[in-house]
Amino acid sequence: MDLTLSPELTDFREEVRTWLAEHLVGEFARHRGVGFSWDAEAWDLRVAWDRELAAGGWLCLGWPEEYGGRAATIDQQLVFQLEYALADPPYRATTQGQDLFGPTLLHFGTPEQKARFLPPIARVEEFWGQGFSEPGAGSDLAGLRTRAWRDGDEWVIDGQKVWTSHGGYADWLYVLCRTDPDAPRHRGISMLVVPTDQPGVDIRWIRNVLGGDDFCEVYFDGARTRADLVVGEVDAGWGVAMGALGTERGTTMLAENLRLQREVELITEAARAGGREPTGALRRDLARAWTDARIAEWNGLRLMTAIKTGRGVDPVVQSSVSKVFASRAHTRLGETAMRARDAASELVGEDYALDRLQQVFLGTRAESVFGGTQQIQLNMLSERTLGLPREPRRA
Repeated sequence: MDLTLSPELTDFREEVRTWLAEHLVGEFARHRGVGFSWDAEAWDLRVAWDRELAAGGWLCLGWPEEYGGRAATIDQQLVFQLEYALADPPYRATTQGQDLFGPTLLHFGTPEQKARFLPPIARVEEFWGQGFSEPGAGSDLAGLRTRAWRDGDEWVIDGQKVWTSHGGYADWLYVLCRTDPDAPRHRGISMLVVPTDQPGVDIRWIRNVLGGDDFCEVYFDGARTRADLVVGEVDAGWGVAMGALGTERGTTMLAENLRLQREVELITEAARAGGREPTGALRRDLARAWTDARIAEWNGLRLMTAIKTGRGVDPVVQSSVSKVFASRAHTRLGETAMRARDAASELVGEDYALDRLQQVFLGTRAESVFGGTQQIQLNMLSERTLGLPREPRRA
């Protein structure tokens, strides 16, 4: 990708920088970087920050204006992502709705569904959770067993979902259900939009290793939703889900990958704290962390180029490559952070308060799993891209 900015993009970059400098102040500035994807810290403040962004016209870039978005080219969206990541603001609370469900609905939804659900997302009025993974059907998503069947003008849903990010705050869930139990594994699946405020939906928090409760498990016991709240065609939800996951592993990862560069700076500062000079081994690890952060950025830019131009690497392949690399790199970065902190890495604050680098070390342990496990991603790349033989499956 040619990173030389045209005069128009240079003006746009200055607009972004000026707005962030004027609005990322006060409590927002004091909570820079708070609430990463595996942490629900400072939720109310993050919601307030999202509403500040919405009021300034910086949420839902690229969405049609009729749905509350802001017309923006791919180049403008990229410039915004770069500048936004460098500013290190609080982590947004609306990622599920804005970055995942919203783009999926724009592509697969009906006009009525778009008009109903997209504007409240853009105004930060309704929150969303993703009902994909299940016990026994996480990486093997096609093995899901949550059932849905028609009862007049409604769908009735029974089953269980797990690892539902922000599920406890969600007003709505977009849920994969098996609607034709006799169809092959990747067919007979539909994506339903389900309201959480009803007796048949039981949401329970899951406490993670950081002490936070970002994830949830969700039980459906006779839950209901309207018959017209199917995203895409009935029994064709697998393709819709892959579109959502492609978004998650693709453009929405770019900003998170760019955060690695800020974390490398924090690690370097920690390694030099108190006038210490990093050892040779630690210097080597710091150099690798810096290199990994840049490669993660370049992978993201390569993906954006493929999406923008439709040429070069397959975006689906590149998104998997980016996901595998970034997960491994971030895990290594967390381990390097603890070595840089030395004995101080074992000290926590009052009520188990963790600093940013401790959060990175603990939180990244899950990155090899969420969003698609590394093993599954590597199998997909080897079989579908390199043409290697399929891994033997047990009968």
